[in-house]
Amino acid sequence: MKKIAVIGGGAAGMACAVHLLRAGQEVTLLERGERLGRKLSATGNGQGNVTNADLTAAHYFSDDNAKVARILSRFGNADTVHFLESMGGIFLPDARGRVYPAGRQASAVTDLFRGELERLHADICLNAQVQKITYDRGFTLEWAAGHMRADAVVLAAGGKAAPNFGTDGNAYALAQAFGHTITPLSPALVRLKSDPALVRALKGIRMDAGLKVMRNGHMCYACRGDVLFTENGVSGDAVFRASSYARKGDMLEIDFLPDVAEERLEEALKRSGGSLLCIVPNGLGRALLKRANGGHGTLVSLLKRFTLPVLGDCGFENAQVTKGGIPLDETDENLQSTKRRGLFFAGEILNADGECGGYNLQWAFSSAYAAAEGILKC
Repeated sequence: MKKIAVIGGGAAGMACAVHLLRAGQEVTLLERGERLGRKLSATGNGQGNVTNADLTAAHYFSDDNAKVARILSRFGNADTVHFLESMGGIFLPDARGRVYPAGRQASAVTDLFRGELERLHADICLNAQVQKITYDRGFTLEWAAGHMRADAVVLAAGGKAAPNFGTDGNAYALAQAFGHTITPLSPALVRLKSDPALVRALKGIRMDAGLKVMRNGHMCYACRGDVLFTENGVSGDAVFRASSYARKGDMLEIDFLPDVAEERLEEALKRSGGSLLCIVPNGLGRALLKRANGGHGTLVSLLKRFTLPVLGDCGFENAQVTKGGIPLDETDENLQSTKRRGLFFAGEILNADGECGGYNLQWAFSSAYAAAEGILKC
């Protein structure tokens, strides 16, 4: 039996600890905060979108998507549902393939993990931010109130996104101490900023829309989903997905009626004398009429190709995940460090992030399984 330290009490850390405990290993789970799973409890707008029925590596960004694909193939969406339901609960897909607990409460998913860890008699250390890891015929971990020895370490302490949950990027230094590099980091699944003068009147309006990211006149990404206007930009799941592609200086092109052809719109506008009643929400209609009367395009073009400049994003404080991290090419097939045998990685700390829709939690669960399997093989 090995003594294993898992650093990080989020989705990846808890999942890895459960796998190892079920295999009869001795596990200490170290969490810097006052409780486990704080970020997990907020996922999916609090509803707990744990995976997606459409699971391929094409939904991920990494330095090695082939390795992402191999790890996903070893522990995929069906495995995630089976794993979670083995602790209790029922998980079901919605019409768009996003899988949620039937009760639609992310906090309940966290409670499943907490209950399972308790049943498995996990050694859990809260308020334990690991400050240093050294190696001398085994690992020594140190934090403010204590220290421990371990045969293997799983670093699953997250990235820089959502620092209010304790993921402020400090864990990267633990990997760098063993010679690992960190790719450039940026926020992902985050609101995008635009010209407040163009969006302020639309604040609070949400539409199921088509969205394109345009760069130098060419489309570099397209998707469909919710677009929500804020006082200084746009949010919603379509925008979160697009944020992985969009850069400052790009243009967003919004199709407010993706299921309606331009010819049909033109006929409706002729019949109504230019009214947008029963076409779009009244607030959006008034804003588009004002823009059209100001010479900024025809109503049809504004409905089908409403453009907004990308002025930036809302930062790590408002991001759901981190783009970048420890390169996958500095790990083996079980996400074990190529710099120090016995050191493993899981979750967001790695340079692998997914689109909006349960893909990042799936990566947390898949990478946790890979790390646990690697430890058991050592």
